[in-house]
Amino acid sequence: MRLASYLNTAFNGFPASSKLLIVFSLSGGGLVAYSESQSNSATNKTEIEQLVKKKKVVVLGTGWASTSFLKDLDISSYDVQVVSPRNYFAFTPLLPSVTCGTVEARSIVEPVRNIIQKKNGEIKFWEAECTKIDAANKKVFCRSAIDANLVGKNDFCLEFDYLVVATGAGVNTFNTPGVMEYCHFLKEVEDAQKIRTSVIDCFEKAILPELTDEERRTNLHFVIVGGGPTGVEFAAELHDFVHEDLVKLYPVVKDLVKITVIQSGDHILNTYDCRISDFAEQKFARDGIDVRTGCRVLSVTDKEVSMKVKSSGENVSIPHGMVVWSTGVSTRPVVKDFMDQIGQGKRKVLATDEWLRVKGCEDVYAIGDCATIDQRRIMEDIGAIFNAADKDKSGTLTVEEFQDIIDDILIRYPQVDLHLIDKKLSRVTDLLNDKKEVDIEGFKLALSQVDLQMKSLPATAQVAAQQGTYLSSCFNKRELAKTLPEGPRRFKSSGRHAFLPFRYKHFGSFAPLGGEQAAAELPGDWVSVGRSTQWLWYSVYASKQVSWRTRVLVVSDWTRRFIFGRDSSRI
Repeated sequence: MRLASYLNTAFNGFPASSKLLIVFSLSGGGLVAYSESQSNSATNKTEIEQLVKKKKVVVLGTGWASTSFLKDLDISSYDVQVVSPRNYFAFTPLLPSVTCGTVEARSIVEPVRNIIQKKNGEIKFWEAECTKIDAANKKVFCRSAIDANLVGKNDFCLEFDYLVVATGAGVNTFNTPGVMEYCHFLKEVEDAQKIRTSVIDCFEKAILPELTDEERRTNLHFVIVGGGPTGVEFAAELHDFVHEDLVKLYPVVKDLVKITVIQSGDHILNTYDCRISDFAEQKFARDGIDVRTGCRVLSVTDKEVSMKVKSSGENVSIPHGMVVWSTGVSTRPVVKDFMDQIGQGKRKVLATDEWLRVKGCEDVYAIGDCATIDQRRIMEDIGAIFNAADKDKSGTLTVEEFQDIIDDILIRYPQVDLHLIDKKLSRVTDLLNDKKEVDIEGFKLALSQVDLQMKSLPATAQVAAQQGTYLSSCFNKRELAKTLPEGPRRFKSSGRHAFLPFRYKHFGSFAPLGGEQAAAELPGDWVSVGRSTQWLWYSVYASKQVSWRTRVLVVSDWTRRFIFGRDSSRI
């Protein structure tokens, strides 16, 4: 900026119509060219000003949410920096397959630098962990994730204009004694690799001479705590690994292997359609997988799992060779500390509004498993909505007046649409029960049950990816939205919201159940189960890979497994 100003002053005497090109040689070996003309001086100045005005965006994390955000972000207006202790993106839905060698770990990861390289190197990546977020001063404090004894400082600080928190979530142990010490988890690629090693260790230990059959059974008892999608998929993968591959290598113990799934609820896969849950339980019963529902784990030791049977109140202990804990997610410490700073300390998850902006922070956004959308209740704004619709200020609302704001209501409060579906109503005006006019009390009564439809979005890759894509589109249109807002009207003030609120669209859920069978919950209340669904699962998961490299590797791993079986080595 100073160089341009100096040159503009120095050559001010030249005729406006003349063209001048001056090249300076710098000590570093580079060249700086300065061109002066009537036509391009203003252009150069504009480009320099745009470069200076680039907003600093810091992104925390390299999971589904942040990767989707970075892939679609137009960085011409932003200086983007990414901070994460992992220098790769992992296709987490295939982690259960990695535990048993169906798919190799390297096949489901893509280096972050490969992803951001598409932006011509304009996105910077730092392999570090965020230790503190200072939203008031717009800074994040980080520590290098590299443990090697290398020179230089480990701690550094980054300033931001906008912060995108996408750190994911940790494991929820519910403070159960012994879980952290004696259980395996399945959140990261490294977790899957450790489980694979432990499974082989259990078999190698069980065939040692001079062990009793009881000791062999204990070593080969695999316990999975949690009957959600991850726990069920791992149980299915492990069953196939044992019965298709390991029993051929360890025939002496083939009748001693046992897999147990412990679920605190009444059914496994209880977030799915009941038809899928029933099918999964029947499939596991045929496969010999012991499913214990209605049981809450009290403690875990190196030798046994203690649990309480809810129906009888009895405490039961079962021996184990390995335990995998898969019971939900919890907030990471850095996010929890941030929540305390901004007055959300009493919440379990970081809360955002419908535009994914952290409540209480103007320029901080949170996406993925680390946050939840705190959908605004329509009853909080019912008075403002009524007043906005009552244009003639008569104190009553006609059907015509209600229709004028219906579209904005449906966009701003998606629970209204869900309520109509639940009540099998075709139009919003049907809520008025065929009345031509209603006063404020009648209007409140008509919408009083709407907020009961509000539900938190699940912590899934599908939700995180859609949030990242949505947020990048908002960033790309930020300047345009200032003059041409596209969101619903503001009922408590004039004007419109800049953007449409985030709206999640469910494309379906899969549950692989082993034996080349899977279940799927598809849009439109469709349920599919069986072998054909497994092939649909193969095609969808292959197509959703983040790059052609991983897509080819995953498909080749599946092919290898069909031809040669799974690899039973520790490597």
